[in-house]
Amino acid sequence: MAEHVPHAEHPAYPVGLRLAGRRVVVIGGGQVAQRRLPALVAAGADVTLISPSATPSVEAMAESGEITWTRRRYEDGDIADAWYALVATSDAEANARASAEAERTKTWCVRSDDADAATAWTPATGRSDGVTVAVLTGRDPRRSAAVRDAIVEGLRDGTLAAPHHRSRAPFVALVGGGPGDPDLITVRGRRLLAEADVVIADRLGPRDLLDELPPHVEVIDAAKIPYGRFMAQEAINNALIEHAKAGKAVVRLKGGDPYVFGRGMEEAQALAEAGIPCTVVPGISSSISVPSAAGIPVTHRGVAHEFTVVSGHVAPDDPRSLVDWQSLARLRGTLVILMGVDKIGAIAEALIAHGKAPETPLALVQEGTTAAQRRVDATLATVAETVKAEDVRPPAVIVIGDVVAVGPRK
Repeated sequence: MAEHVPHAEHPAYPVGLRLAGRRVVVIGGGQVAQRRLPALVAAGADVTLISPSATPSVEAMAESGEITWTRRRYEDGDIADAWYALVATSDAEANARASAEAERTKTWCVRSDDADAATAWTPATGRSDGVTVAVLTGRDPRRSAAVRDAIVEGLRDGTLAAPHHRSRAPFVALVGGGPGDPDLITVRGRRLLAEADVVIADRLGPRDLLDELPPHVEVIDAAKIPYGRFMAQEAINNALIEHAKAGKAVVRLKGGDPYVFGRGMEEAQALAEAGIPCTVVPGISSSISVPSAAGIPVTHRGVAHEFTVVSGHVAPDDPRSLVDWQSLARLRGTLVILMGVDKIGAIAEALIAHGKAPETPLALVQEGTTAAQRRVDATLATVAETVKAEDVRPPAVIVIGDVVAVGPRK
């Protein structure tokens, strides 16, 4: 028989326990149990809690039927037939007896009060996109948690690449890249970028993220897709479909949010018609984030209880316009205009003609959230000449309303 040696002389052997449908005993219903029980339930374990009392959260799990609660102190025999045990009471003598029973019954046992006396240790655990990260650093749980957090964060934000190597179905993800600052893309969006084989990017997407992609990733500038007899959008749709049918993981990287003046639905519809799965990842819209970055709240107590976002890519008198400028002029809230720099003179004239005060404050925020961001203030009456004098160019978000005067300028 092998001689029993102290734990400190050998590292723990890592293993993943498959506890679904198997009996697990938790002794003690305090804070330790509260932290550990959700993971055991998520693993499908048949959990029995033995404790005369429990925290409200643990009690709620028992009331909902997620665990079975035996309301008494530990007694010899409670660990019988268990595959795994967690001993976490404030009674050192009870913990020792339960641990001894686990040793006799050859049940892996974690002790919260004495790691050296335990036969198993609980690692610092995190999950991201089907990957479970478990870290053990001996007697330094804070270091374990720090290493776990660093790995999981890297997997989630895409800075730690962990590509799939088994076959997978082709897919397309329409990813909102946010207003321009690469740090403002969502965690999921960044992770999908890290998994992409092909990225079709808009010029308003967070360009800095493209430099982080591995060399094998094909990056396509959407503005430069040859479209011949096709409209540009049709050509983009076709490119998405062709690469997905070739078995590639395709990310369509857009600025802002895919469904806020981004033609995302047109692409989603084309993919659906081609029978290709499509994931839509929302992005931070520039209509809110860019004013915020410039120190402008789109709503503020006592100033604006509403905000309206409209496209300014066509003038108010253009027959293609779907915007009711007359109604907008009567609103008391904030008006945010996207893609309207070259039409702002005509837009201001229309708003004033329909009753908006000429002195209404206005701000143009160019290249919002990037290093080149700048804010130019004006009024409805002066904005046309201000845009020319200050050489304001797209992309810029235009904010109209009293919120422009709220707070410090940035």
